[in-house]
This record gives sequence, C-alpha cells and structure tokens, in this order.
Amino acid sequence: MDNIPALLSEAASIMAIGMAMVFLFLTLLVFVVRLMSKLLPIEQPAQTHSQNIKKPTQAKSTDQVDPKIVAAISAAIQRHRSVATPQKI
Repeated sequence: MDNIPALLSEAASIMAIGMAMVFLFLTLLVFVVRLMSKLLPIEQPAQTHSQNIKKPTQAKSTDQVDPKIVAAISAAIQRHRSVATPQKI
C-alpha cells in the first residue's frame, strides 16, 4: 500500500494508452468509410420497362358485391362486437 502514487500513475498511463487506441481506431474507421463511399459507385435502382407494366384498374361503381358475402361479413362483424366488447372497470 506504500506505492499508491505509482499505481495511480500506471493506471492513468494505461487509461491514456487505451483511450488513444480507441481514438485512432475510430479515426481510421471514419477515413476508411469515406474512402469506400468515394470508390464504390452509388447503387442505382433496377430499371423497369414502364411500357410493359399495366396500371391496375379500379373497380367500377357499377360492380355489385355478392349479397352472400355482404351477409357473411356483417355476421362476422356483429359476432366479433358481441364477443369482444370491452368491459368497463
């Protein structure tokens, strides 16, 4: 316990060396990333042939939905609401 100043000095030097190594590594990493961004080309999206692509058509308002489907959906919604009603505290 007599060499506390020596131990603190050694701990400080080890800490400084570690912090310097981390700083150097991060600085090197920044320069490597910048170099890669300059050397590698920017990725372009794949070109599509817009002439061959058909636009989706919207359903006309004159189209009718099957009444059986409407009844099934209505029954399912009514059952869901009757079973899953939130309880008030």
